[in-house]
Amino acid sequence: MKKLVGRFVLFLFGWKYTYPEEFKVDKCVMLAAPHTSNWDLIYALAVYWRAGVKPQFLIKSFYTKGLHGFIFRWLGGIGVDRSKHNNMVDYAVSLFEANDKLALGVPAEGTRKRVEKWKTGFYHIACKANVPVCLCFLDYKYKIAGVGKMIMLTGNFEEDMIVIQDFYKDKNAKFPELYNKRIF
Repeated sequence: MKKLVGRFVLFLFGWKYTYPEEFKVDKCVMLAAPHTSNWDLIYALAVYWRAGVKPQFLIKSFYTKGLHGFIFRWLGGIGVDRSKHNNMVDYAVSLFEANDKLALGVPAEGTRKRVEKWKTGFYHIACKANVPVCLCFLDYKYKIAGVGKMIMLTGNFEEDMIVIQDFYKDKNAKFPELYNKRIF
């Protein structure tokens, strides 16, 4: 069902997708960028579903409760109470430990607004959980979305971030003024 929905959404809006088979692993952090619009989630989910991948993502617990909560949980949302001082890295690592399969989507900027540098939680999650990072992207200029690269982090933060920054340097956000290509 979701595969058909993904195919339909991409077709309807004229998007192409890429998700090579070798990037479909049991466990990974799916780094998502650029993230400047609510449409990003729709296109990203369409790509994952079209590829037969069941993504999950952390979201404010508000969205996973109440009548609309069912929809966000069905989409893959995992509610997190951000009003408390939780250690999101340790929580995400515990999710990897508790599941045989987990493709955890993490928006690099942490918001749709312009940021001076990206959040680094994805990096620490992947290192602590010892899982690869799939570099997922949306390019609104060319209407292509997907996973373009998968890397195993080395533990050398600066070196790894240069590789990641280089991958995303030519990706075009829906709202380019909100996307900072200089990530650290």
